[in-house]
Amino acid sequence: MKKCLNCIFCAFIMLLVAICSGIIQNNNLAYAEEFDLTAKSAILLDYDSGTIIYEKEKSKKLPVASMVKLMTIYLTFKNIDEGVIQLDQKLTSSENASGMGGSQVFIDPYVEYSVEDLLKSVIMASANDASVVLAEGISGSEAAFVDLMNNTAKQLGMNNTLYCNCTGLPAPEQYSCAEDCAILLKQILNYETYHKYSTVWMDNLTHPSGRKTELVNTNKLVRYLEGCDSGKTGSTSEAGYCLTASAKRNNMRLISVVIGAKTGNDRFKESTNLLNYGFANYQNKQLLSKEVIVGEVATSKCKQQIAQIIPIEDFFAFDKKGNASNYVVTYELPEKIKPTKCGQEIGSAIVSKDGKVIKTVPLTVKTDVEGMSFKDNFKSILENW
Repeated sequence: MKKCLNCIFCAFIMLLVAICSGIIQNNNLAYAEEFDLTAKSAILLDYDSGTIIYEKEKSKKLPVASMVKLMTIYLTFKNIDEGVIQLDQKLTSSENASGMGGSQVFIDPYVEYSVEDLLKSVIMASANDASVVLAEGISGSEAAFVDLMNNTAKQLGMNNTLYCNCTGLPAPEQYSCAEDCAILLKQILNYETYHKYSTVWMDNLTHPSGRKTELVNTNKLVRYLEGCDSGKTGSTSEAGYCLTASAKRNNMRLISVVIGAKTGNDRFKESTNLLNYGFANYQNKQLLSKEVIVGEVATSKCKQQIAQIIPIEDFFAFDKKGNASNYVVTYELPEKIKPTKCGQEIGSAIVSKDGKVIKTVPLTVKTDVEGMSFKDNFKSILENW
């Protein structure tokens, strides 16, 4: 009888544990699906894989206020990267730019400001006046710059975005969406110089006259949220309160967007909830690194006998924590390779998950594999005589 009671008791405990576990899992799932957001639209995604963890009206066309400046920031970095302008280059401010109003750093008209100071003012203080100086400096006029903004949006696959200005000041026909804002921040994050300004909490802009304007980062999360190093706020009566933000913890970076939250605190709170949920429930494991040798291949008619093989790009496996999904990497390589330049594709790494191919990563040689010269061939003949 005692044994019987013990068995029943054990069975009851196991059932209770299973039920509780199911409740916890279901609560996590509900939390991921609902979040109880006040924002009209939102998205949470993994930076490396692009996997969407959470979405709410992600493609809905909405005003996004100063998050429009994400495109102004991106195009400035792109033009710097392409050599069109330089960080230390001076741009002359116009009367039109200095009279923008709204969020501003009170630039003086008809004086010179460096691209770096203007860019810093836009990233940190969301300065409308500095944005227009950059736009006019790059394209000649804000109108021409807006054409560039819209053409670039199409190239990036931002299919639910239309720009009318470079600042985000209210314009009836101007709109974007959560998904497109995430696409844009992902592009900006590729520029290392961006983090030089996006992570700073407070700074000063020194005007040519010697006057100083204090700069305070509008994105409070860079100060209060673990790993947050980037983002762009926006707020108008039409758009509500908006925030595009990114944080990195360990080897995983996430991007969140909220559009149309009811209050400024709501946008920070809801962005924090989204990002914390993602880090708590998902993981990113690096399966391939362009710094790690994955194999060696014999060479033919080359100075070196063996070539070391590396992936051309990194690959991260993104998944929910606790998932039993199996990732397998197999390599396709030639038996021998001839003279080859580093970066030239000579094989592939095939990543499979649960038996299904999810990614093919090209492989290359770690260093250039040089062919044998006439002198090398003659020397080899003598050595083997």
